[in-house]
Amino acid sequence: MDTLEIRELRYFLAVAEELHFGRAAERLGIAQPPLSRAVQQLERRLGVRLLDRDRRSVSLTVAGEMLLHEGRAALDATIAAARRTRRAGGADRPGGRRDHLVLAVKAGASHELLHKLLDACAAETDGADVEVLPSGTCDQEEMLRDGRADAALMHAPFNSLAGFDSEELMTEGQIAVLPAGHPLAARRTLSVADIEDVPGLPLARWARHGTYPPGPGPEIHDQTQLAQLIALGRTVAVYPDSARAWLWAEHAAVPLTDAPPVVTHLAWPAHSRSPALAGLVRTATRL
Repeated sequence: MDTLEIRELRYFLAVAEELHFGRAAERLGIAQPPLSRAVQQLERRLGVRLLDRDRRSVSLTVAGEMLLHEGRAALDATIAAARRTRRAGGADRPGGRRDHLVLAVKAGASHELLHKLLDACAAETDGADVEVLPSGTCDQEEMLRDGRADAALMHAPFNSLAGFDSEELMTEGQIAVLPAGHPLAARRTLSVADIEDVPGLPLARWARHGTYPPGPGPEIHDQTQLAQLIALGRTVAVYPDSARAWLWAEHAAVPLTDAPPVVTHLAWPAHSRSPALAGLVRTATRL
């Protein structure tokens, strides 16, 4: 049989990610025996062994690795469909309202462009209400895939546009954001090498897909934390030039001459058929 039930897929993914039936059962809020039976039933229906188990360990077979990869995408798609359907249904409720779209943006980036886009959308009588959802450096991709966002401002080369449709909106250089009193802040320009391994001023580290890159710099969780640590002289960050809009008086911005240009795209799921989203894309490209 070639079909999968959402419940059994959730059960398998929990076991595959935990590699432990007890922890997976606790995560799912169920007892371990029914979880074990559900996975065994799934294996029988698919006609393959998904897990190698003994008394001490659980590991994935080749087929299990495949289902883990494909199953995550399938479960994300069902969750995304439910989220977007609820948002789309808002206009059909009693009293109706404008369509509602969620736009994921990297906190602190493309501020002027975002401001113009929101003003243009608000001015259109048949446009959608756009909710802005700030995110970390690379969280926009996941937000589009799991339905938390309908569209996103993405920044190449930092974000991957694979699997999405997109429109290029602008290209800009990059800056080093430094404590205003630091000697490097007095320079007219800097190179990337100039800000690497500066004693006492390590590069800030944002998580990418839940994992922080190695390095001595602080792990950054949000924009306010980063701004304060730079002002206190504890870190330096690299941002698109448009980030100047959120800088504090205690910050300095110096252009990086050899950093690659940042290209801002409006991206959305390739399968989308939303008229409201199509309107947002038209508005953005007009800007």
